[in-house]
Formats: sequence, C-alpha cells, structure tokens
Amino acid sequence: MSFYTSLSGLRSAQTDMSAISHNLANVTTSGFKKSKAEFADVIASSLAQSPTMMIGSGSVTKAIRQQFSQGNLNQTGSSLDLAIAGDGFFAVKPNQDGSQVNFTRNGSFMVDNDRYVTDAQGAKVQVFPVDGSGAVIATGLDQTIALRLPATSGTPVATAATALNVNLSANAAVKTDPFDRFDPSTYNQTTQTTIYDSSGNALTMTQYFVRTQAAGTGVPTSEWQVHSFVGDTQLGTDAANPQPITVTFDANGAMTAPTGPTQFAAVGLGGSTIEQALSLDLTGSTQLAQAFNVNARSQDGAAVGQLQGVTVDNDGTVRASFSNGESQALGKMVLANFPNPSGLRQLGNSSWAATGQAGEVVLGSPGEKGLGSLMSSMLEGSNVDMTEELVGLIAAQRAFQANAKALDTSSQLSQSILNIRT
Repeated sequence: MSFYTSLSGLRSAQTDMSAISHNLANVTTSGFKKSKAEFADVIASSLAQSPTMMIGSGSVTKAIRQQFSQGNLNQTGSSLDLAIAGDGFFAVKPNQDGSQVNFTRNGSFMVDNDRYVTDAQGAKVQVFPVDGSGAVIATGLDQTIALRLPATSGTPVATAATALNVNLSANAAVKTDPFDRFDPSTYNQTTQTTIYDSSGNALTMTQYFVRTQAAGTGVPTSEWQVHSFVGDTQLGTDAANPQPITVTFDANGAMTAPTGPTQFAAVGLGGSTIEQALSLDLTGSTQLAQAFNVNARSQDGAAVGQLQGVTVDNDGTVRASFSNGESQALGKMVLANFPNPSGLRQLGNSSWAATGQAGEVVLGSPGEKGLGSLMSSMLEGSNVDMTEELVGLIAAQRAFQANAKALDTSSQLSQSILNIRT
C-alpha cells in the first residue's frame, strides 16, 4: 500500500512541475494566464473503521486552476494593439460564418489581405455594429460583426463653384506686354486652387492676375484681368474663344465688377471626355496698399477619401480617418466576461472557449458591467511571476525527491520481508 501512496506523491509532484514549467515557458507570451496545480489527499475508509486508525492513500490532482490576475501593460506603437486593464476578454471568431466564438486577452491585432482586423491566428475581431453617429444598434453575441477597415469613404463630387477672396496690391505695376502664362513678367500674381472632376481626381485651377489699368487723373477705376486655367485648358464664358475676367476697383479699393460669380462654359478637364462647367466668384476681393494675399479660398467638389489611419477610443469605438477629412465609426469593441473565468477551456494561443463551468457570458463595452477599461497602443504581458515560479519549482523538486525516497524505502522493506523466507 505504501508503494502506491509514494507513487501518487511522485505523480502529484510531477504534475506540479509540469504546470510550473508551462508557466515559465510562457513568461513572455502576451495575454498568457498562469495555472496552479491543486491537490487533495486520498482517504479510503468505512463505517466500521475507527476514525483514529485511518491511514491515507496518497494524493490526487484536484484541478489545474487558471489564475486570471492582471499582467503588466507594455506600450507599443500600433493603434490596433489593445489591452484590457481589469476584467474581460476580446471576442474573436475563427470562422465568421460559424457560431464558434473564442475569447482572448492577447490584443495584438493586425489587418489581413481583405482588410479584416484579426489576431495572429486569423480569427476576426468582433465588434458591436454602430450607426452613423457611433451609437451601438445591437448587443447580442450573435449580432456582433467582424471589424473591417474600408478602403475608401464618400463619393466623388465634381467641382462646380469656386470662390476666391484676394487682396490685389494697389502698388502693383500695370502690365503692357501680351499675357503669356509661361512668362512671369507678363502677369502680377498667381494662385492655385485644387478642384475635382466627376471621378474625384484632383486637378489644379490656376488664376493669373494682370493689372491693365491704374486709377489716376481722369481715370476713377483700376482694372485687372483674371486668366483662369485648368491644366492647359483656358476657361472662359465662350469655350471657343475664352477670355479673361475683367475686375474693377474704385478709388477706395472696393471691387465694383463683376458683382457676382462668373460662369465659365463647360469643357473637358484633365483629359476627361465628360464636360465640366465651373464658376469663379471673386466677390469681396479688395485692392489695398498691402501685398497680394489670398484671404479665403473654397470649392464645392470632393474626392473619395483614402484610408489614412484607424484609432480606438477609450469607450471602445473604432474610428477610421480618410484623406478627404472624413471620419467614420466602424464599430464598438466587444468585451466579454464570465462569472467563473477559471472554468473556461484553454485553446492555446492565449485563447479560451466558453463552457458550462464558466457560466453565462456577460457582454458589454469598456467600463460597463464590471468590465475593465480599454487601452490603445498597449499590450498585456504574461502574469507569470518568475521568482514565484522558481521557488515553487524548487518545492516541487523536493517533494518529488522525498516521495522517491519513500518509494525506495518501501521497496527495501518489501525486499527484507522476501528475504525472511530464505
């Protein structure tokens, strides 16, 4: 009997060393949670046996219990690296069309070839769907969606109206040579405005300002001509014979003509076969002694925005920013928790699956329902304390040696009894 008692002790010590070794092997694994072996004594008794005469039969492994204490938080440079400070797990789906949902503390996420945000194993990160204002519209686990980054945002809008508010210097010289946009000596100032065609392609609209008349004796007004080009195409009210806009100022520098926007004839721009009609509004421009200056510039076109970046707010809202200045809420991070996290089934790769022992899953956003807060550009490290594990390893080693010695002693006693007959 003592032989099997010592053998059970050896098995328990070996199990303890295996659990500790597993912890030490994952001391640098992000999101890893250490395990602790728990043991119980074995007592075989009957009603007829005196309670003062019972001898134990060894030990048995009762549980390998996971410890979900907080790991260290380490700062990174990626906005898709996420850490939970407190209780909770991220929800990921290995197969988006399936029902299996895994849970992880490792928030090292990346973007795959289809622009889905995934973990290192390719499981897609789950978020609550949101409306245009960022408000959550569904909260069930079966209603979560995979987080996907859009490549573009918005629809292209062709520019139709442009406006410039400029100050033309009252001290500018009058130009007498014929205008030539390739000869800077034939114009006084120039400025550029970015406009867009029907496909959202950016084009450059250039205005050349030429002073043709200065106010003086018998001449109460000052005149300028404004030549407008998009690429090599000159704009004018007559597409066949485009002419510049004549702008006049009174003696106080206030613009007297034109009194509203000038509508150009429709022409193909930037090599496009689709004709585009533009207008230019110079209302509010002045002619003062100060140097040339653009006070305001506007146009009503828009390009398709290209994805420039993604951020995760403290409340879990994932936002994408685009090159056209737009920002779009893509979803809200799902955090999950369980009444008994130690009952979760370990899957490896710092992932777990729900079980009946863990209890009913509780879903929410960061800071809700007892869930922890979310921290972007940070990762949670392993919660393994190396010093504690090494001390435990020494204790397990001593226990193994002691049980081995007891086994050896039991063997020697058995051999001595066998030798009595001889």
